[in-house]
Amino acid sequence: NDLYLLARLINGEARGESFTGQVAVGAVILNRVKSGNFPNTIAGNIYKGLQFESVANGQIWQPLTANAIKAAEAALNGWDLTGGALYFYNPAKVYNRYNWIWSRPVINRIGNHVFAK
Repeated sequence: NDLYLLARLINGEARGESFTGQVAVGAVILNRVKSGNFPNTIAGNIYKGLQFESVANGQIWQPLTANAIKAAEAALNGWDLTGGALYFYNPAKVYNRYNWIWSRPVINRIGNHVFAK
């Protein structure tokens, strides 16, 4: 089910963030689905390579929180605080200053995450 898979990614990637920060992470996945430059399904984006740390380290399988489910519902209902972002990251966790993510234009910052095109 897309709702629960999206909630799992939100829970794994943004568990410590505010509700709006969690919704924004979900919106990035949905923006990717719509973009035409990424897989056209939620699952295809979540499981594409090892793009998301929570998939790579198993955090995606932690027990779901009610907030993550509500955030996934809000994102699925079209709430996008990111301005159409296709990427998010926590700058404090990107240790290599030559990482490709630094080249992406920043659209918004919510909590610890930066949202970029």
